[in-house]
Amino acid sequence: MIRLRLQRKGRKKRPYYHIVVADKRSPRDGRIIERVGRFDNISERKELTLNEERIIHWLNIGAQPSDTVRNLLKKEGLLYKMHLIRWGKSEEEIEAALAEWRENREQSAEAKQVSRKEQQKELLEAEEKEYKKQLEEKAAAAAKEAEKKKAEAEAAEAAEEEAVAEESAQDETSGQEDVEAESEEEVAEAVEEPEEAPAEEEEPQAEAAAEEVKEEETAEAAPEEEETEAVETVEEPKEEAPEKPAGEVSTEMNANEAIEKIKDSSLEELKGFVPDDEERVTVLRAWESKQSENE
Repeated sequence: MIRLRLQRKGRKKRPYYHIVVADKRSPRDGRIIERVGRFDNISERKELTLNEERIIHWLNIGAQPSDTVRNLLKKEGLLYKMHLIRWGKSEEEIEAALAEWRENREQSAEAKQVSRKEQQKELLEAEEKEYKKQLEEKAAAAAKEAEKKKAEAEAAEAAEEEAVAEESAQDETSGQEDVEAESEEEVAEAVEEPEEAPAEEEEPQAEAAAEEVKEEETAEAAPEEEETEAVETVEEPKEEAPEKPAGEVSTEMNANEAIEKIKDSSLEELKGFVPDDEERVTVLRAWESKQSENE
C-alpha cells in the first residue's frame, strides 16, 4: 500500500519534515517514491508547502495519508477541493467555494488569535500581581526582622544600663561602709593614749616604712604597664564587606521589563539573566524564542 506520510529531517531539537509518497513497508528514513511537500512547525513562520497537483494525483490512485498528513491537507482545504472535483464542479465554482471557505477560516483564526491574546494578557497580569505580592511579602519580612533586631538591641542596652546601675549602687554602699569603718578606727585611736617612743628609734622605723611603701608601689605599677602593653597589641579583626552580586537577573524585574530586556539584548549580554528559579511563563517563552532565533 502507498502512503502519504512525514519524513523527519533537520537536526536535534530543530526538526522539519518532508511530505513524501512511500511504500507502507519502508522505514521512516528509507526509500521514497516522491516528495510532495514540506512542513516546518518549529519556526515562527509555521511553513507548509504542498504540491497540490501531485497530492491529488496520488490520492486519486488510492494512496492513503497518515493521520498527521490528513489533518494538514484538511486544514489547507485540499480534501475539500477533491470533494468538489468529485462532485463535478467547474473550476470557477471550485475557486469560489474555496475562497468562501478560506474567508471563514481566516475569521475563525482571527477570533482564536484575539482569544489567545486575551489569555496572554490575563496570564501576564496574573504574573505581575504575583510578582508584586512576593515583593510585598519580602519587604514585610525584612521590616519584621529589622524590628526584631532593634527590640533585641534595646533589650540588651537596657540590661547593660541596669547592670551598670547595680554596680554603681554596690560601689556607693561599700564606700560608705569603708568611711564608717575608718571613722570608727580614728575614734578608737583618739581614745587610746599613744605610748611615747624614743626619738632615735622613730627615725629608722619611718625610713623602713617608706622603703616598703616604695617597693609596693613599684610592684603594683609593673603589672599595670604590662596589661596596658598587652591591651595595645591586640588588633581588632576587620570585617569583610559582603560581595555584591554581579549583573541583574529577570526575577528582580517585572515581566514586561524582563521581556523587553530579552528582546533588546544579545545572547552574550543575557548570559545568566534568566536564573533557574524563574517561574513566570511569559518570561520563559520570551527566553526560548530568543534562543531559537539565534540558533
